[in-house]
Amino acid sequence: MLDADLKSQLKAYLEKVVQPIELVASLDDSAAAREMRALLQDIVSLSDKITLVERHDDNVRKPSFSINRPGTDIGVRFAGVPMGHEFTSLVLALLQVGGHTIRLDDAVIEQVRQLDGDFNFETFISLSCHNCPEVVQALNAMAVINPRIKVTTIDGGVFPQEVEARQIMAVPMMFLNGEHFGQGRTSVEEILAKLDKNAGARQAAELNKKDVFDVLIVGGGPAGAAAAIYAARKGIKTGVLADRFGGQVLDTLSIENFVSIKETEGPKFAVALEQHVKHYEVDIMNTQRASKLVPGKLIEVQTESGATLKSKSVIVATGARWREVNVPGEKEYRNHGVAYCPHCDGPLFKGKRVAVIGGGNSGVEAAIDLAGIVSHVTLLEFGAELRADAVLQRKLRSLANVTVIVSAQTTEIHGDGQKVNGLSYTDRVSGAAHKVELEGVFVQIGLVPNTEWLKGTVALSRHGEIEVDARGQTSVPGVFAAGDVTTVPFKQIVIAVGEGAKAALSAFDHLIRADDSTEAAPLASAA
Repeated sequence: MLDADLKSQLKAYLEKVVQPIELVASLDDSAAAREMRALLQDIVSLSDKITLVERHDDNVRKPSFSINRPGTDIGVRFAGVPMGHEFTSLVLALLQVGGHTIRLDDAVIEQVRQLDGDFNFETFISLSCHNCPEVVQALNAMAVINPRIKVTTIDGGVFPQEVEARQIMAVPMMFLNGEHFGQGRTSVEEILAKLDKNAGARQAAELNKKDVFDVLIVGGGPAGAAAAIYAARKGIKTGVLADRFGGQVLDTLSIENFVSIKETEGPKFAVALEQHVKHYEVDIMNTQRASKLVPGKLIEVQTESGATLKSKSVIVATGARWREVNVPGEKEYRNHGVAYCPHCDGPLFKGKRVAVIGGGNSGVEAAIDLAGIVSHVTLLEFGAELRADAVLQRKLRSLANVTVIVSAQTTEIHGDGQKVNGLSYTDRVSGAAHKVELEGVFVQIGLVPNTEWLKGTVALSRHGEIEVDARGQTSVPGVFAAGDVTTVPFKQIVIAVGEGAKAALSAFDHLIRADDSTEAAPLASAA
């Protein structure tokens, strides 16, 4: 099952296992079961601390296997063969069940340990989903910490009937004790916030105790990370308030244009960003969303959790999110046929008909990828011609199961009350109305800046972007901005990083030039 190189790497990891592990397989006669048996046999051959048993259990999915610590209630289960993006999840599960250190903050580990109740999680994933591993790894770690948490990771491609029965049209999708719990990339902290109802109030109380920052960065994407590094290197008190560290990069599959890095994946890049920031004395406040900016001698940033942070300067780097079509049916059928990530959710539409809205690079790339999975792709572009690079357009038009329609204005997404079954559009040239029968709609029409919380405070463009000058300064003294949230053209990671660094340097310059009466950063910080 595993090639020689992968076996060699896995063997080195398994040397870190300190507790015995028992792999318990429940198999059938399927091809997936044969792959699973081969994978488990390979694992067992690499460590004398791991044993394999096969048991016939009518109460569990087949094929599936659990990773158990004998003599305890600690264990996790995989229903399907965890390869692709989930191979790392498998390795981590083996190490953690085997007693290796779980890399979470002590406070988070204690919060998981103190959860009161029995929690049975089922998470549906696809092996091509780059957002799924974070959820799988978060829940697996929680199950090892607290044995009252039971987790099963289910590959939707191996259990299509269950996917159909539960109307799962987006991954990762979590169920808790049989009820829908959430979907999309989710961290341990975010899961805890939903399970522990008092967590928000406690976190707000802790944030309210924090001293005044010299610079507070709102946003943890590339721009925010770069700003944090450059600010911290100046020796000033630096904080990062982030909804999720990594930002939009976490939803990016492939990065091939960041200078000095030939190729990487978004989640890996985000981890590298966070590790670099943590190398310095930066106070990272994760899973926190800003709700209001209050200008003043000391600038206040209020959070949705009820906390108020104060800082002598602020850098806004809240980035952008997927733009919605804003037509009837889009919100109603989101995650029930309306999707925004073709890599994550595409496999759930195998053999079905789908539409892609958007003819830029993202839309055309999505259509090309989906064409290899679904029965037919209809690409709708609002303009008179596609906007994607010529090489992508040539590839798209070579595909027999793709129809391209330009000058098409999407007017409605239809459904049967449970899932999508069609889409209507108007021909912008003739005015004729058309309806396409299909099962999925992938929206790829660009980004919208995350600035709703700033309206009425800083000057925004007609597109909602923060207006900045050449130094990253906004219309409010002491408030700077960087990255995709600003009017700076060309929304690229490398540009966001540069703008974040520039904003930090500008904020530092603002602090050392400020009069002492404004309680600006001490001049000693400039040394």
